[in-house]
Amino acid sequence: MPLIPEEPQIHESAQGPRATPAAGRTAPTPRPVPGPRSAASPRPGHPGSGTARPAPPAQRTHTSAGQPQAPRPENRAVPQIQLIPAPADGALDAADEAVDLLLDSGRTPGDVLVLTTGEQHPWAAHELSFGEAAYWAQHDARDDVFYADAAAVGRASARPVVVVAISGGAADAAARALPAALAKATALLIVCGDPKQINAVLGTDV
Repeated sequence: MPLIPEEPQIHESAQGPRATPAAGRTAPTPRPVPGPRSAASPRPGHPGSGTARPAPPAQRTHTSAGQPQAPRPENRAVPQIQLIPAPADGALDAADEAVDLLLDSGRTPGDVLVLTTGEQHPWAAHELSFGEAAYWAQHDARDDVFYADAAAVGRASARPVVVVAISGGAADAAARALPAALAKATALLIVCGDPKQINAVLGTDV
């Protein structure tokens, strides 16, 4: 039986321990744009001039001390798979919405890796303008949601949740990206894209 497409919602077993209703949200989290940083407010919400780096759009602070929590340990088992139907030109937006829901449900930002098969996520494209060393240092720090091209998934470390946006790219982009993403997800794989294409690649019978 093929994987049944779901509405953009996160399965309860993949949520963090502190669920927060998402009913108050009125729009997806906006994509990042370059903006200034300062010692007092390293990741401002308003864009401005300069060469400072923006925060990932889904960054959250989860402790009273203002520091993100360390990643929670996960049992390495076959991850759950969730499908969010979306056209190629809407897959990136669907992935951003999925990340927002994950964090609203209590997931730590460092738990989440987002991969794109076509156009780079704007945050990743901007961070790469500062050089690959600084970009991958943020990946290694595991402080926030990390956005990467699916072609670079081999360099990324495993995370509890991997979100894949099938947003275009080569004809075989999904076929190459999805098995690799499944191997990196320890709890949940969320795929935003065409259901027929995704089922054909993953051969899912759930």
